[in-house]
Amino acid sequence: MGETREDEVNSKGMGVGIAIGAALGVGIGVAMDDLAVGVAIGMGTGVAIGAGLSRR
Repeated sequence: MGETREDEVNSKGMGVGIAIGAALGVGIGVAMDDLAVGVAIGMGTGVAIGAGLSRR
């Protein structure tokens, strides 16, 4: 059971990180006039944030 709970925390942290990254990415994309590049940067950032949140 301990593993399941840890997995839930990890997936939640990753989901939150990716959501933050996607929002950042749209903002970056609009600022750069290139939505695809902005979202790509944002998703990379989101995965990094998610990994950090998952480790807590």
